[in-house]
Amino acid sequence: MALRCGVTPGALGNYLRRYWRELVLQRHQIPVESEDLQSIKIYSTGKQNRVSHERYKAAVEACDMMKYIDLNISQVARKFGLNGTALANFMRIHYEEILSRRQKIRERLGINDNIPRGARPSCVQQYTDAVELYRTTEMTIPEIADKFKVSESGLMQHLRFYHKDVLQQKRAMRKRAKEEKYKKRGGLLGNGRKYEPSAQTINKYAEALTLYKNTVLTLKEIADQTGVTTEGFRFYLHKWHKNLVLDHLGITDESQSPKDLRKARNRTKRTSLKYQDAINSIKQNPRSIAQVANEFNLQPESFRQYLHKYEPELISIVGMGQNEQGKRTMCRSEKKYKKAIELYQTTTEDLKSIATRLGLVYNSIGGYIRRNYPDAIILHKKLIQEQKTTYKQ
Repeated sequence: MALRCGVTPGALGNYLRRYWRELVLQRHQIPVESEDLQSIKIYSTGKQNRVSHERYKAAVEACDMMKYIDLNISQVARKFGLNGTALANFMRIHYEEILSRRQKIRERLGINDNIPRGARPSCVQQYTDAVELYRTTEMTIPEIADKFKVSESGLMQHLRFYHKDVLQQKRAMRKRAKEEKYKKRGGLLGNGRKYEPSAQTINKYAEALTLYKNTVLTLKEIADQTGVTTEGFRFYLHKWHKNLVLDHLGITDESQSPKDLRKARNRTKRTSLKYQDAINSIKQNPRSIAQVANEFNLQPESFRQYLHKYEPELISIVGMGQNEQGKRTMCRSEKKYKKAIELYQTTTEDLKSIATRLGLVYNSIGGYIRRNYPDAIILHKKLIQEQKTTYKQ
């Protein structure tokens, strides 16, 4: 059907199961008893499907009857127009108890063909290590088959025939994994695979990931250099390397990261590098933010906001702040003139004397007080007036 229509079988199957599921269910003779067709499974893991059940039903019943006890499985299969190997495999998976009971009866009646059944010793030896590894780890069958250089389909069939308990255990693990809300990288998924990117995807973004780790280039710049798409690389980072994304955004605690990382306003690596030279320059030679921004071709207001948010100690030296009067003043000036202002507003000593004693420029301290501490002038005059009144008395 797919060949006649010029499409791939896999794509056609997916399309039919998703958008025309009622036709697929009808073809498999599955009655529709629910309005939610997606909830009706066509193939259930570890269970026989309806088509196979109907095909082998009569032959399986015959194998469990004394009427056909003198016939072996292949002879019974031919009577019902079936393949002997297919019937034997079907019964070994779903009706093992019938085969076991039938074998015992034939041995007791003396009509056994004396052909050894069960796993061959060579097969048991070949798959022993692989089965044990599958039992005790979360490795998939393809990974284990590749590790021990055995047939993937052969290992799967060996497990289905002779290690049903292991498969049952794995199904239970996959069911629990499917119910987990949050997936952990490297953990098991509901389909038995590991939750991790494919080797092809890892190789595709390897160079871009290295640049993202070791440089401050933007995603677009990295994508242009490495030939990958920006959105594809962004999705890869957010899905498999979110710790790197948070690190670039300056977020140290993942639990405190916003749901929408585009709203994060933390210090990024790129921003830190942008202002690093200017900050070092201020630390070595304190001066106004506007002057430094002009020297390093920075936007003064953005630089000022960055310093207020991430360099509060530096702002206390070169930035602006509010004094007790509510006036905006330079922090370093406030610190420089603090003692002089206290003396001026609490004593009758004139400002020129205070400036000389503290090694300050008289005109500078005078202008600073007039602009930012007018109340200090009032207090100083009041003290002088009180002193004069006291002398007169």
